[in-house]
Amino acid sequence: MQQNPDRIRLSEQPFRSLSPAVQRASTVVFDSLADFARRKERQPDGFSYGITGTPIARELESRVAALEGGGHCIVTPSGASALFLTIMGFVRGGDHLLVSASCYGSLKTFATKWLAEFGVDVELFAPESGAEIEAMLRPNTRMICLEAPGTVTMEMADIPAVVEVARRRGVLTMMDNTWASPLAFRPLDVGVDFSIEAATKYFGGHSDLLAGTVSMRDFAHYATLRETQSILGQQTSPDDCFLILRGLETFKLRFEAQAASALRVASWLNAHPAVDEVLFPALPGSRGHAIWQRDFRGHGCLLSIVLQPAPEAAFEAFFDTLRMFVIGASWGGVHSLAAYYPAPLQRDRAFPLTDRAIVRLSIGLEDCDALIADLDTALQAFDRTRA
Repeated sequence: MQQNPDRIRLSEQPFRSLSPAVQRASTVVFDSLADFARRKERQPDGFSYGITGTPIARELESRVAALEGGGHCIVTPSGASALFLTIMGFVRGGDHLLVSASCYGSLKTFATKWLAEFGVDVELFAPESGAEIEAMLRPNTRMICLEAPGTVTMEMADIPAVVEVARRRGVLTMMDNTWASPLAFRPLDVGVDFSIEAATKYFGGHSDLLAGTVSMRDFAHYATLRETQSILGQQTSPDDCFLILRGLETFKLRFEAQAASALRVASWLNAHPAVDEVLFPALPGSRGHAIWQRDFRGHGCLLSIVLQPAPEAAFEAFFDTLRMFVIGASWGGVHSLAAYYPAPLQRDRAFPLTDRAIVRLSIGLEDCDALIADLDTALQAFDRTRA
């Protein structure tokens, strides 16, 4: 059959697009037996099997590493997996692991209920710690796990002070930096060894994927974590990598808009009689504000509030009245969310901030006046029910 010359000419033309190509693959093929036998030598940057990613994963890792100010990055299937992968790469039985009491709940559970069973000596420390953490270090302390501000309670650790102690004593540090993102704080710049982001939140931005990233500057650490990713099977879907890359195109605009609204909402809540305390380090006069102002260039969209003492029915009235805020546990996307952390959870945690319930709010891209009006109506319902 004779081919159409126009079709041939079209197929020979280069294809260019603003969108990255999505390469889905489990199996990587090789040109020779020698190449196959030496396939592990392609790590940490090359491709030996789909479990460590395809070219679109490398493109995402390169973009995130540049944002973080680091040389290397590994993308994982979730923010939690990024935290666990980092620990599993370096912590072994017989080691001592320090974990902030305000770290992500799954990390604390993983450490205290799994790692402890594997012979790791796990110890929680006060979330607002600084140089005084040196008193907790032992000869076998391997890593310090930080998050600032805390996931729900928003405590601010003195990160530079902790890092100075850790470096002097030869202890690794990792920090969950999702709240601030690399736009507002870059942990690697102050000497943190591993900067963790839940890409589920700001990077993706639309509440439709799960992913995490680990960024670092030390090549040996990078090689270790790539091998750990391969062994533990922590591959991220190429399609999710594409969605995160798309989210990064609007990341800065979304982050700045949501941050501005969050500060407005926090200021309004701070003056409301039903609110006992606003937990938001970027708010002047709040807990941790001095450290935030010294070390951070901006702030996130997540804040928490402690309401006046009230029965459970008042909290139910508050949440049932909300219309703009959707009830959900995640945050950082374009839609505003509200979550509830009851009093028993606060009383039972190590180093409790309060003995009362906490309401957490993630501020999205909706009209800020409408969000404030929604909270006002919900707080009126809260007040009526607690009266």
